[in-house]
Amino acid sequence: EKTRPMSDEALARELKKRGIDIARRTVVKYRQQLGVPPARRRKVFR
Repeated sequence: EKTRPMSDEALARELKKRGIDIARRTVVKYRQQLGVPPARRRKVFR
């Protein structure tokens, strides 16, 4: 959701629930490689 984007930590937890054990640091690395900004910069204010 654009008003409440998932943090790197929340994304790592969700992936772990789905059987993908990945560290938050790794989520950050891939997010940066894809050019996706951090959650607080993705947040859309209304």
